[in-house]
Amino acid sequence: MSLVEQALPYVRAISAYQPGKPITELAREMGIPVESIVKLASNENPLGMSPKAKLAVAAAIDGIERYPDQFDLIKAVATRAGVAQSQVVLGNGSNDVLDLIARVFLAPGRSAIFAQHAFAVYPLATLSTGAELIAVPAKDYGHDLAAMRAAIRPDTRLIWIANPNNPTGNFLPYPEVRAFLESVPRDVVVVLDEAYNEYLPPADRVDVAGWIKDFPNLVVCRTLSKIYGLAGLRIGYGLASPEVADLMNRVRQPFNVNNLALAGAIAALGDDEFLRASYELNRSGMAQIVAGLEKLGLEYIKPHGNFVTFKAGDAAAVNQKLLQQGVIVRPIAGYGLPEWLRVTIGTAAENSRFLEALEKAL
Repeated sequence: MSLVEQALPYVRAISAYQPGKPITELAREMGIPVESIVKLASNENPLGMSPKAKLAVAAAIDGIERYPDQFDLIKAVATRAGVAQSQVVLGNGSNDVLDLIARVFLAPGRSAIFAQHAFAVYPLATLSTGAELIAVPAKDYGHDLAAMRAAIRPDTRLIWIANPNNPTGNFLPYPEVRAFLESVPRDVVVVLDEAYNEYLPPADRVDVAGWIKDFPNLVVCRTLSKIYGLAGLRIGYGLASPEVADLMNRVRQPFNVNNLALAGAIAALGDDEFLRASYELNRSGMAQIVAGLEKLGLEYIKPHGNFVTFKAGDAAAVNQKLLQQGVIVRPIAGYGLPEWLRVTIGTAAENSRFLEALEKAL
């Protein structure tokens, strides 16, 4: 028996996560200058990172020889979310937080539920524990909460929900989410992934962190990779009951968030001006891309994050033609959507470049 065959069978069965194509990779493949490439594939903030965060990261280099102390960021997150510090769990990106939840509650002989076309990390986190994954068919490309509730089995210990959903952009009104929580058995954990929450119009947002006292089986995940522009620093956080947060911290790596990320995150959370500018740029860019797709007669899913998912027909061929023009978007055939592409909302100039390239590609 080979060494690979000695590995756990459920680990060998996992398909690795496929990230968006890096700019440097396309430059190597196509011989296109890096500065001529527009990347709209990974839902990054086109404004970059907060100026305050940049200064904080630069200043933190002086203390890089010391192990990290998470206290100040935990305090900042708790204050902003209106929860106790004992309810905060930091992660090396929110993907790390998702993995921690799976490690605490899932194992062989248990199951987790997620929606068709939902974030690829949910299957990865589930299957890496040896648990069974129950995929519930999507409703209008999004979560069918009634079907997900009906899918709960005696061995179900966790339900994954993304709101807004990636990669489709669907949004579940929060009254529907709360009604779902009220119907779920209290021994089943519901993970509410709000990576794109800050892109929602204020009227659509709800203080779900405040729900944890009513639903101790609720875990809320958020990230600083999207609107805060810290994707490269890898930092996210989870909000949970003190008891659940304690369990997650028991399996968390002691220094999973580095000093530069801690400093940048504290500054970013306090930069409301940058947050407002990022939100406004996204709203105007969303309108620009949607108008362009409508002009081209293309079907799209109503967006609620910082990206738009649209139907391109032969998406693989269209994507290749976009790459040849130096424009990177995200194919999502791996999500069961082979005719669709996802484009991140960029600056006005980047959006125009994408729409011009798309028209040629079609």
